[in-house]
Amino acid sequence: MSLGSFIKKQFIDVLQWNEESDGTLAWRYPMEDFEIQYGASLTVRDSQMAVFVNEGKVADVFGPGMYTLTTQTIPVLTYLKNWDKLFESPFKSDVYFFSTRLQLGRKWGTPQPITIRDKDFGMVRLRAFGMYSYKLLDPKKFFTEISGTRAAYTVDELEQQLRNLVVATMSATLGGSELPFLDMAANQLLLAERMQAAMTPTFDRYGLALDNFAVENISLPEELQKAIDTRISMGMVGDLGKYTQYQVANSVPLAAQNEGGLAGVGAGLAAGVGMGQVMMDAL
Repeated sequence: MSLGSFIKKQFIDVLQWNEESDGTLAWRYPMEDFEIQYGASLTVRDSQMAVFVNEGKVADVFGPGMYTLTTQTIPVLTYLKNWDKLFESPFKSDVYFFSTRLQLGRKWGTPQPITIRDKDFGMVRLRAFGMYSYKLLDPKKFFTEISGTRAAYTVDELEQQLRNLVVATMSATLGGSELPFLDMAANQLLLAERMQAAMTPTFDRYGLALDNFAVENISLPEELQKAIDTRISMGMVGDLGKYTQYQVANSVPLAAQNEGGLAGVGAGLAAGVGMGQVMMDAL
């Protein structure tokens, strides 16, 4: 191999990222000992962004498109490196690509029960789970706050951090909502909207956009759920008692109009009470 051929291979004239699989949010182009050829081509595909970084500081940011790298297209890097207008030499810079695709169907859940004060049951321990979706919106923020100078940063690496944020927000939202547990199932959409609003500023600080958030289930420990079921049954028993009284009260004027007068009231009363007792025993 000639010396000229060897030197030529040390320069990069095409910069691009062919995403081989889902799940990578940030990827550093492997520069090693190479330099970028002045006038090289930068290709940023749809659902990608590219960032030039000089000595750990974010310089120029590129959205989808094709670019020719000159002092005009990388003005921030030109300024940081003090290049003049006649600069046309190969140069060194770290280049990071970021995926801006929507990350769908990310699951969240409480690893341990959350303790809140409920006005009906006192201190209760709740579990909850659901799903959310997000996308990377600002690569400069994401690089500064999350990924840094790593060679790659994946969705799975970010997952635990986001789950911790969700659980902390869930605790604060449920604790401050004053919403009884018995009403939570009917208000899961409202709770999800409150949680999404509460988490949006943090996602924004990370350079992320929270696209969708859903609360799919809120549950109690088994023993407390049984106690609630018993309470509901007792409420039904009370309603049966009122129903029996109502039936008896309405039977008196009707019996007075029918043949036999009030003589049948006793039998009707006994039947009504007996029916109520049978239903209460069944509970």
